[in-house]
Amino acid sequence: MTDQTASGLATVRAPAARLEPDAIGVAQDTVIGMASSAPAASVGLTLAALAAATAYGSGPVIVLTALPMLVIANAYRRLNMWNANCGASFEWVGRAINPYLGFLTGWLMIAAYIIATVSGVEVLGPSALAVFGASSTSVPANIAIASVLGLVMLAIAVAGIKITARTQVGIALAEYLILIGFAAAGLAAVLAHHPGTLPATRGWLNLSGIGGRGSAAAGFLAAVFMFTGWDGTVYVNEEVRHRRVNPGRAAVLAVVLLAVIYTFAAVGLQGVVPPGKLQANSADALVYIGGALGGGGAAKVMALALALSVIATTGTGIVLAARIIYGMASYHVLPRFLANISARFATPVAASIITGLAIIALSWIYLLATSVQDAFDDVVAVTGLLFAVFYILTALATLAYYRRRVLTSAWDAFILGLLPAGAAGFLGWIVVKSLQAAPAPQIWSLAGILAAGAVLMLVARFGLRSPFFAIRREHDA
Repeated sequence: MTDQTASGLATVRAPAARLEPDAIGVAQDTVIGMASSAPAASVGLTLAALAAATAYGSGPVIVLTALPMLVIANAYRRLNMWNANCGASFEWVGRAINPYLGFLTGWLMIAAYIIATVSGVEVLGPSALAVFGASSTSVPANIAIASVLGLVMLAIAVAGIKITARTQVGIALAEYLILIGFAAAGLAAVLAHHPGTLPATRGWLNLSGIGGRGSAAAGFLAAVFMFTGWDGTVYVNEEVRHRRVNPGRAAVLAVVLLAVIYTFAAVGLQGVVPPGKLQANSADALVYIGGALGGGGAAKVMALALALSVIATTGTGIVLAARIIYGMASYHVLPRFLANISARFATPVAASIITGLAIIALSWIYLLATSVQDAFDDVVAVTGLLFAVFYILTALATLAYYRRRVLTSAWDAFILGLLPAGAAGFLGWIVVKSLQAAPAPQIWSLAGILAAGAVLMLVARFGLRSPFFAIRREHDA
């Protein structure tokens, strides 16, 4: 069953689950994964770019992008059936391929979630202030909003996974209803040829868009990064009922539901205003479109949806990053106190507090030190690549762990071999295309993140002397 000795396994096996077992169900877990993708914020950030890149053929591009994401989600599902641990890809890659690569995978996961969460917190202030008609450029107001949000969501994260899940469900219902409602109203306005709308044509249903002027490749670059975050369903696996089965199901469901929401929102909203005005207002596209559909009141409602999206992803960012840290600390690749679980709350309090305070501190630095804002923006720009890289590594871990099944069964060769390899190749192509188009500061930012991970890996190996690095490859029986 394994290439490693039984004694080696006993040395490095993580402690038994100490988080609250069977606390949430598959539906709540699915919502957590979807919240990590921040649907309203993702649509707002990519709508104009996607419409321009695809010449309004965004619908087919999003649907096709969902297919490799479904394959990766199924890879997560199969690996979670093998081992349901909060460390997830950190452990899977480490035990199926190489422990050093596993550590770097875990570091990319932590970095991606913290950076993505901070980037969301920075846009919450202007959205919240817009709801109340206040100035969106006030630094003290933005700092106050970021701090309150971080502290409130940290308190909820510490209080337990049940209250976290209930909070996420409540936010999701409001956010998705607003987004879908506006998309329906927008599509109705376009189909009714309201003044100022862009008429829908057959080009909207083609990968090359209107008149063949669109680029499917450029569209895929934007669409891939819309989906990132659905893997959050797996990092709370120790707290989900039927922990080996339901988190993987939730991951697949999250990708499917996100595909539906993203496709409908993009198609429904992209033609509400003329192309020139959409591009001119790309930074606040959803609020501008909301105003075009229903005036100032509608614009504030759309700003509320954006704010709710950021609030939700901030909460999940703290919860998920803390559990990844907990999973890694359980193997002593991070300080052991980060693996401690509160007897009262059944949550990794130390890991949660460090994550939450790091997000607040980085938000303060960004808002106060204007000299670092450009550098931070470069780091944020490569966050999607971090997700893509550890998705690729997870797909390769599926191939490595189930390698004997791939060689002995035609069906398994297709499901566990060909499809994950194809999805990894697609995401690898996205990474390469993105790097080719990225300016030098973004490439240096990515290199810096990887270098920091390498330093931490050496500290874990030679400073903490984690036995995790002594394990050998495993495979399915």
